[in-house]
Amino acid sequence: MRPLRLDMAGFTVFRENTTVDFTDADYFALVGPTGSGKSTVLDAICFALYGTVPRWGGSRGIGNALAPSAAEARVRLVFESAGDRFVATRVVRRDGRGNVKTAGAGLQLMPPGFDVTKLDTGMDLEDLGEVLAGTPAEMDAAVLDAVGLPYEQFTSCVVLPQGQFADFLHAKPATRQQILVNLLGLHVYEEVQGRAAERGKTAEAKLSVVEQQIGALDDATDEAVGTAAEHLERMRELTAAVEAAVPGLRAAREAEAAAAEARDAVDAELAALASVRTPPGLSEATGAVAAAREAAARAADDVHTAEEAEEKVRGEVAAAGDPGRLRVALDRHHELAKLIEQQEWFAGKVSVAEVEHRDALAAAELAHAHHLGAQQLLEQARQAYREAQQSDRAAALRGHLTAGQSCPVCEQTVTVVPEVPHESAVRLAEQAGNAAREESEAAQARWRERDAVARNLANDLERKRGQYEHHLSRLAEVRKAVEGLPDAETLQRRLAELGALQRRLEDAGTAVRGAREALRTAQQVVRAAEDQQRTAWRTFDAVRDRLARFEPPPADRDDLAGAWQALVAWAVTEHGNRRSAREQAERAVAAAHQETVRARADIVDLFTAAGVPGPASYDESGLIRAAAVAAERAGAAWQRLTERREQARAAIEQRDALVRASRVAKSLAGHLRANNFERWLLEEALDLLVDGASRILRELTGGQYELMHEKGEFFVVDHHDAGLRRGVRTLSGGETFQASLALALALSEQLAGMSTTAASLESIVLDEGFGTLDAATLDVVAATLENLAARGDRMVGLVTHVHALAERVPVRFEVRKDARTAHVERVGL
Repeated sequence: MRPLRLDMAGFTVFRENTTVDFTDADYFALVGPTGSGKSTVLDAICFALYGTVPRWGGSRGIGNALAPSAAEARVRLVFESAGDRFVATRVVRRDGRGNVKTAGAGLQLMPPGFDVTKLDTGMDLEDLGEVLAGTPAEMDAAVLDAVGLPYEQFTSCVVLPQGQFADFLHAKPATRQQILVNLLGLHVYEEVQGRAAERGKTAEAKLSVVEQQIGALDDATDEAVGTAAEHLERMRELTAAVEAAVPGLRAAREAEAAAAEARDAVDAELAALASVRTPPGLSEATGAVAAAREAAARAADDVHTAEEAEEKVRGEVAAAGDPGRLRVALDRHHELAKLIEQQEWFAGKVSVAEVEHRDALAAAELAHAHHLGAQQLLEQARQAYREAQQSDRAAALRGHLTAGQSCPVCEQTVTVVPEVPHESAVRLAEQAGNAAREESEAAQARWRERDAVARNLANDLERKRGQYEHHLSRLAEVRKAVEGLPDAETLQRRLAELGALQRRLEDAGTAVRGAREALRTAQQVVRAAEDQQRTAWRTFDAVRDRLARFEPPPADRDDLAGAWQALVAWAVTEHGNRRSAREQAERAVAAAHQETVRARADIVDLFTAAGVPGPASYDESGLIRAAAVAAERAGAAWQRLTERREQARAAIEQRDALVRASRVAKSLAGHLRANNFERWLLEEALDLLVDGASRILRELTGGQYELMHEKGEFFVVDHHDAGLRRGVRTLSGGETFQASLALALALSEQLAGMSTTAASLESIVLDEGFGTLDAATLDVVAATLENLAARGDRMVGLVTHVHALAERVPVRFEVRKDARTAHVERVGL
């Protein structure tokens, strides 16, 4: 895996859009002060690929991806792996409750020749190439396929972050072995062995199925096919013979059908003559018409009699007078009596109203007089108030007067000073005035109230006088209208007589309606009897028409019963004359049937001679179809046996091929498992790795240390201490860095060329330990890294703040941080 371009926005210290272009940086260094964000660049690479960063402590530390106060972080990495170019993108957001979650993740395979500078135009993910993953869940498998390493091994072999630089050195043997399996692609041999074993099992399972198929096809022999072919030829001959014999059978059937048709015609004639019978109730139907007509005539006479009686009563009612006028005259008498009775009541109401009105007028006048007196008293109180004001002002001057002095008002000598009153005259006058005002207001209110009552009573008096005058006027009108009219008793008697006549008229009308209903009923009976007689004639005509071809005798249209008797006698005579023709027709049918049976038996003998059961149907089409079906079945049986014989041959060939495949697969699986081929390859790879790391470690330590391994564990041999072997966990910090660096460089230098299927170790980035080295060791490390980068097949990257080492790196990315965000600037080639 080789990074080409990294874009960050809102990611930890990089709040603003930041791009790091690694396109032609084969050997580079990330430099800058401590805390400026150098390691964050490596964090962004790991996060874009795997969604987490080693120093976050797992995927739950995703909240560390957001810059403080930022709501969204975006990271996009363009990288190459095994000749293909990919782009990985991740987006995290903070929701309204402060929770940070992954909002988007994707991996695209970019088309060949894609210009990465187009990313500066803000292209969408859909425009970057073929989508390999579109969700965080899909990213793990897609990145593993693209890079060839899981997260733990990527951070042990490609990007070595702070704190994990010595992971491969201190790893357990099983972990280190799995790393080498992934790096070298040795899992392919496990897959080969597994697939070989699976293919062996599959071949055995298929072989069992094929054996069953061969057993089921054991009847498909060449002899069976030959027998089926002979049977097919016989069935074809049978079909030709049946087709040749069927026309004779068809002619016999047609002759038999014609004889039967002639016999059936005679039977039809006999049945038609035998069906002539005198219908039941014929005489009753003939007499019913006369009886119904007589009853209808009597009903018509009854209607005439009832109508004459009704007309007579109607004349008496007309002569008795108009009942409406009699009722109006009687209503006038009743109204006059009622008006006379109400006259005294109206007069009393007027008299009472006059008395109440006079009393109200007197009370109103009295209240008005009281009101005028109260007003006079109020005016007197006002005058007394004004006088009291003058008296109080004079009394106020007395307090300053002394006998013998001049009065300030009249300038006369005061001989005796009057006594000053003990109470104010104005206050007494004011009290009296208030009492007079209250009395005046009360008197005015009583006057207005009684005046309103008097006016209301005056209006009521006028209304009652008007009602009384209207009553007297109506009484005069009614008395005038009653003059000249009969008295009330006479009018009542005449109305009673008219009521009796009206009831007689209603009874006469009921009688007329009953007689008319009886006439309608009698007429309906006449029509029904006539319809019955016409139906009987239609029946007769229909029977005679059916016999018209036999020329029946003419009918008497005036005598229905006689016509039926003549027709029945004629039919009996004709029926006897046709019996001999029926016997001759029956003999002809029997002879034709025998000929049909003989022709059919000849065809059935053809089926028997061919060894085929007789057909279920003996008509012409059924016989031909039976022969054709037998031939078709014989052909299908021959075809089926031929196909099964070919299937048996193919199954035998397949069985032989499966036996050979099963033997090869079992042999390959056994060899891979028995020889421990993968273990041998791992040991060889580990030997090469340790040899290369020892060479580099000797250069780094001036020949003091070299690496060795035993049973999967790493040891350091100290040549300055008589070749003492020490465990790698006993090394100091500087020694551990040197050993880890040697292993990392050996991994990058040695293992990529050991297998064509190995993971692509096209870059190595180191982020640890350079500040712990002395000048001599640092010079050796720098030279080693320069030699590794000079080969041109690896990208080598450093994260350091050691100025002496950074100066020797041709491409430097200087990382600096201001109050808002971090910045990356490329310096060098």
